[in-house]
Amino acid sequence: MERLSTTPFGARPVSAALLATTERVARQANVPHADKWTIFRDLCVGRAAFGVSDRDLSVLNALLSFHRGASLSDNEVTVVFPSNAALSERAHGMAESTLRRHLAALTRAGLVLRHDSPNGKRYARKSAAGDVVVAFGFDLRPLLVRAQEIAGAAQAARDAIERMKMQRERLSLAMRDAAKLVAYVEDASSDQAGSAIEQLLSELFALRSRARRRLDERELDSALADATALVQVAMELVQASVQPSSEKMDGNDADNERRHQNSKTDASCFEPLEHKHAKNRCGEERQRLRGLRRSEETTKLVEDVPFALVREACRELAAYNGGRLDGWRDVTRAAHFVRGLMGVSPSAWEEAVDVMGNITASLTLGCMLERSSEIRNPGGYLRALIFKARSSQFTPIGMLMAILKSAPPVRSAVQKVDSCQPA
Repeated sequence: MERLSTTPFGARPVSAALLATTERVARQANVPHADKWTIFRDLCVGRAAFGVSDRDLSVLNALLSFHRGASLSDNEVTVVFPSNAALSERAHGMAESTLRRHLAALTRAGLVLRHDSPNGKRYARKSAAGDVVVAFGFDLRPLLVRAQEIAGAAQAARDAIERMKMQRERLSLAMRDAAKLVAYVEDASSDQAGSAIEQLLSELFALRSRARRRLDERELDSALADATALVQVAMELVQASVQPSSEKMDGNDADNERRHQNSKTDASCFEPLEHKHAKNRCGEERQRLRGLRRSEETTKLVEDVPFALVREACRELAAYNGGRLDGWRDVTRAAHFVRGLMGVSPSAWEEAVDVMGNITASLTLGCMLERSSEIRNPGGYLRALIFKARSSQFTPIGMLMAILKSAPPVRSAVQKVDSCQPA
């Protein structure tokens, strides 16, 4: 097919991009023919390299649908000449002004080439045999000429996507390692590491907030570097707070030597066992005292907080118990159910119940549910409260009153309930 003109119709000027596309189309294609839909799918994957949007590609898809063959070839006509109305119909009813904007974007990107007629109309002239002699419209041959370039861009985009998936996996694993190492340090270390743990938890929460966004490759690499640094800090805390005892190792060796060297029953042989029993008795005593403390705190909570306040404040929690809360048993039942929906892990919940007590932990979770739009990481937030509760620095009453104060209708209802209380 003969090409008669290289300049656009009307007020559109000649540009360097137009001349470069025209020169590229005049070259011999590296491949004689290529499947047009394969090229289109590769272009959809690697479109960022060509500076086109998904809406531009929707218009290109409509243009390709007017090409009769399944492949683009130098032996066939590659110019399509649909009217704006027909093209708009195949572009899912796109407005003509929007259509022209996206056609201009495809032309600037060098993916299609205008072949304008003398009057700007799109049509084709055919010979007596029915063959197209000359056509005016949009030439799709740039897609054939750049088929290998488009395939290479698509492969590079797929490699980048795969690389980012691997980076996200590494980031997720690093954040998990940091969180679990911090939890281990909390359980095994003394209170001296409290400030370091709080600092590490705050940095970990901030990192998780960043990871929720759609990060590009540079931001993802930066987040992974920060997560790796947090894991390193957590490992240093583990090594500093939980060090193996050399005396214990020597004692084990000595136990073995005594067992082999002396077969007589002697009081000294039972000394390690007595120490073990004493240690167990101390652990049981600590657990008993902790249980008594939890029981006293729970009793104080039940006595100090009228249940009417809990019912008015924890409306979201009531929705998971048939729409009503009639007592503390309903609060604990609903909290155990909603725990998994909030993303709180079983280990974090067991630790909360162990440290705070069942009722206090359930009320805390109910208050967190009311503020779920403000809490990005419920599991980490609960662990931070557990850390405060270990040193008796936390009570859910403050959270409860804050929720009541933030809702004027709820506060007025509470005042009515309080006014009905007997003096």
